[in-house]
Amino acid sequence: MDLDQEKQEQKQRKEKILSFIRNKDYQPLKIKELMMILAVPAEDRKILEDILKELMEDGSIIQTKRGKYVAPERLNMVAGIFQGHPKGFGFLILDDPTLDDIFIPSELVNGALHQDRVLCRVNRPNYGGRRAEGEVLQILKRGKKELIGTYEESKNFGFVTADDQRFSQDIYIPKKSAAGAVTGHKVLVQITDWPKERRNPEGKIIEILGHRNDPGVDILSIIYQFELPIEFPQEVYDQISNIPMEVQDQERKGRKDLRSLRMVTIDGADAKDLDDAISIEKSEDGGYRLGVHISDVSHYVKEHSPLDKEAQKRGTSVYLLDRVIPMLPYQLSNGICSLNAGEDRLALTCFMEINNKGKVVDHQIVESVIRVEERMTYTDVQALLEKPDEMLIQKYNHLIPFFKDMEELASILRKRRSKRGAIDFNFEESKIILDEKGKILEIRAAERNTATRIIEEFMLICNETIAEHYFWQDTPFVYRVHEEPDPEKIQKLSDYIYHFGYRIKGTGNILHPKELQKLIGDIEGSPEEQVVSRLILRSLKQARYYTQNEGHFGLAAKYYCHFTAPIRRYPDLLIHRIIKEQLKGKLSKDRFKYLQKALPDLAKHASMMERVAEEAEREVEKLKKVEYMSDKIGEIYEGMITGITSWGLYVELPNTVEGLVHVTSLDDDYYIHDERNHLFLGEHTKKIYRLGDQVKVEVIRADLIQRTIDFHIVH
Repeated sequence: MDLDQEKQEQKQRKEKILSFIRNKDYQPLKIKELMMILAVPAEDRKILEDILKELMEDGSIIQTKRGKYVAPERLNMVAGIFQGHPKGFGFLILDDPTLDDIFIPSELVNGALHQDRVLCRVNRPNYGGRRAEGEVLQILKRGKKELIGTYEESKNFGFVTADDQRFSQDIYIPKKSAAGAVTGHKVLVQITDWPKERRNPEGKIIEILGHRNDPGVDILSIIYQFELPIEFPQEVYDQISNIPMEVQDQERKGRKDLRSLRMVTIDGADAKDLDDAISIEKSEDGGYRLGVHISDVSHYVKEHSPLDKEAQKRGTSVYLLDRVIPMLPYQLSNGICSLNAGEDRLALTCFMEINNKGKVVDHQIVESVIRVEERMTYTDVQALLEKPDEMLIQKYNHLIPFFKDMEELASILRKRRSKRGAIDFNFEESKIILDEKGKILEIRAAERNTATRIIEEFMLICNETIAEHYFWQDTPFVYRVHEEPDPEKIQKLSDYIYHFGYRIKGTGNILHPKELQKLIGDIEGSPEEQVVSRLILRSLKQARYYTQNEGHFGLAAKYYCHFTAPIRRYPDLLIHRIIKEQLKGKLSKDRFKYLQKALPDLAKHASMMERVAEEAEREVEKLKKVEYMSDKIGEIYEGMITGITSWGLYVELPNTVEGLVHVTSLDDDYYIHDERNHLFLGEHTKKIYRLGDQVKVEVIRADLIQRTIDFHIVH
C-alpha cells in the first residue's frame, strides 16, 4: 500500500469513528467498549488510540474524567480557532463557516493567543440577535509560534510588539535572546514560553529584517507576518528546467488549431501573466460567437508534481502593490503559460453562441492551439471606444469594429444579469502609486471603465457556462458558491438604511438579490452611496470554493465556478484537469472516486489561502495609506462618516483613506452613542453625527506601527 492510500484509509477510519461518536444515540464509551462495538481486533488497539488522540487534539471529541469519549457539543463545549482582538478579548471561529462566532471576554481568554485552536464552553447561547459568549477551557494546539513585530530595548531586557495587533500581548525578550536587535528593528520572533496567568509570552529573536524605516522593510514584514512564501523549492526549479518554453509539434496533436482566429488579450498595462484571450464574431441574425481562450496551465503543471504541490500549497497569487508573490514561478506565469502576442500557446477554449438577448444557446469546450494578435491594455481599448487619438487610430484602426462588437455584447450580457438580479457594486477602490523605492507618491480612487467591464462580463458568462455544463455532466467539480445572507444581518442592514430613507423588501428568511440590486440602484449618485454599498457588502457572506453547486447569491447565478485564471488561482487549475479528463474520456471509476474524496479538502484549503491573500493585500494597502498621511499632519480635508462605534466615528476621505475621530476628541459637548440609530448625539447642543454626514477633519496622527490614522473634527 502506498503512502497516499494509507493516508486515505486512516482518514476514512477517522471519519467513521467521529461519525459514530457524534451519532445522537451514542452513549459515552471507554476505549475497550469502543473496540468491542466497532469490532476492532486487539492488535489494532494502537491504531484506534492514535485516531482518538488526533480527534482530541483537534477538538472533535473530548475524554471525560472517567476516560469516556464524547463529542464536546454534548457537554456544551465547542472547538474552533481563537481570533484575538487588540483590546484583549476575542472570538471563537467555528469550523462550520455557516455558524456564527462566539464572543470570548478578555477575563475568560485564559492564555489563548490569536490563531490558537481551542476548546470552549458556551456560557450564554446566541439569543435575540445577541452573540453567544464562551470561555476558553483548553488550548488544543498553538497557532503561530513565530511572529513579526517591532523590537524595543530597555536596560535589562527587550520586548516585541507584534505587527498583527490581534496578538494583544507584547513578547518579553531576555537580553541573551535579542540577537543584536536594537530599538526600531523589525524582527521575526519565536515564542519559547507561552503566557501563563499574568505573565506575557517569552521569545527569542531569530531574524532581523531591517529597521522599520528602511525601504521595503514594511511590505517585507507583512510577507513574513502572513507567512507568504518568498522562494520556490529547488525541486520546482528543477522541474521547470525540463519544460520547453515554446510549443512543441507533438503538443499540437489532438488540439483545435485556432491560430488564424482573430483574438486579443486585454489587461492592465503592468500585467505580465496573461491567461485569458478573447475572440468574437457577429452573426447575421444579430447573435455572437464569443470565444474565451484560457491558458492551458494544467498541460505544464502535472498533478502531484513538485510544481503542483507548491501551487496547491500557495492556493493563489498575492498582489502587494510593488510586488507579486506568484502561485507559479515567473518562468511559467510570464513565459510559456502567458498568452503573449504573436506566439503559439496551448489553451482550453470555451466557444459560446449567444443570442441578441444575451442567452447562451450553445457552447463548445475544446483543447486548442492559439496565437494572440494584439496585447491590449484597458486604457487603450477604452480610448478606442470613446475618443481615440490619431496615433491609436493608426495603430489599431482595423480592430475598432472588433472592440465595438465586444462592447455591444458586454452591454447585452450586463443587462441580462441585471434583469435577473445580480448585485453590481460600484465601489471606489484605491489606486496606490509607489516610486521605485516603494515610497508612496499618490492615492486616488481607481476607475472601472468600459474595457474592464467587457472583460468582467465575458469572464462571468464563461465561468457560468462551464459550471452549468459540468453540473449536468454530474462529475466531481469545484464550484464558486455564495450563500444567501443571514436574515439577522439583513435586518440590521435594513435598520441602518432606514435612517437614509431606504427600505429593503423581503427581510424575512427569503431575500432575492434583486432587492439589494434595487437598493444599489436607488443610492447611485447619492452622497451616501459608498457608505451604504459597504454596509450591503458587510451584510453578505463570503464566497468560497465548494464541491456542491449551491449557486452564487451575489451574481444571482444558479451555476458558477472559477475557470478563467489558472495561472493565479489553484481551483481554476483543478477544474481544467477535470475538464480535460472528461473531454478525453479519462474519468474512470477510480479517478471519479479519488476526486470525490480529494476535492473537498482542496477546495477548503483554496478558500483559506484566498482569505490570507486578501488580508495581506488589505494590510499592505492600509500601511501605505498611513505612510501617505504621515506627512499630512495638521492638514484639513472634507470627508464622510462611514462608521459609527462606541469609541468614535470613522471618516473616509475622497482618496479612500479612512481614519478615526475618537469619541474623546469630540470636545465641544458630551456625546452619547445611540447604538440603535447609529449616531452620536450632543447632550447639550443636540448636535448629531450620523452615517453619511459630510464633515471637515484635521489629520492629527498617523501611526505606522499600529497602522491607524486619527482625525479631529474641525468646526
